[in-house]
Amino acid sequence: MPDNAPSLSIGQVADRTGLSVHTLRFYEREGVMVNPVRRDAGGRRVYSEDDVGWLTLCTILRASDMPLPVLREYMELIRQGEGNEEERLALLHRHRRDVVARIRRLTECLDLVDHKVGVYEDIIDRSAPGHGCGPRPAGARDARQESV
Repeated sequence: MPDNAPSLSIGQVADRTGLSVHTLRFYEREGVMVNPVRRDAGGRRVYSEDDVGWLTLCTILRASDMPLPVLREYMELIRQGEGNEEERLALLHRHRRDVVARIRRLTECLDLVDHKVGVYEDIIDRSAPGHGCGPRPAGARDARQESV
């Protein structure tokens, strides 16, 4: 980074990225940063706009449940520079497959939750005043009563 490039404090980077100061320090300790975090004369961390961009990408990848070792592997490939784009692409394809599978599982979960919401809404609607059905005797079963 050129000496005249604006530098950011750890607090400013935390504000810009939504990451805690603790997480920023953790990422540095874990070797997840593409570039080593510089220090000023007082020993305080100094970040660049490139660091903020990388941390924003890390935040998105971690939110998609990319494991830290895979994020570190991706960072190492980037750090190596040009010539390993096929490896980067393969890593991202694997992660994409994992994300799609997770979305599929979550969609199935949401379908079940939606079904259960409908069951309980029907039960409450049938027992509401003015519905005409009134409360059922204890132990009475309904054809739509939930099975689980």
